[in-house]
Amino acid sequence: MSVATLTSKGQTTIPKDVRERLGLKPGDKIRFMVDDNGRAFLIPLTVTVKQLRGMLPKPERPATIEEMDEAIAQGIVERYLGSTPRS
Repeated sequence: MSVATLTSKGQTTIPKDVRERLGLKPGDKIRFMVDDNGRAFLIPLTVTVKQLRGMLPKPERPATIEEMDEAIAQGIVERYLGSTPRS
């Protein structure tokens, strides 16, 4: 088990064995999440686009430009106005 010390500025160094196990390199981004029980999780954000290939099923048909525009517009309305547009 690795141990790290927190500085007065709230900084710490991720121990070498943890960095190696997670494949972290200088410049990589990581996300910290804390659950309701106070457990903290460190999640490397180092996945490449190539590694994501095949995660989603292929669509039955490609979306049209008009469908994409409508989806974008609906997302903007939902995000900033908190409701869905009425057709």
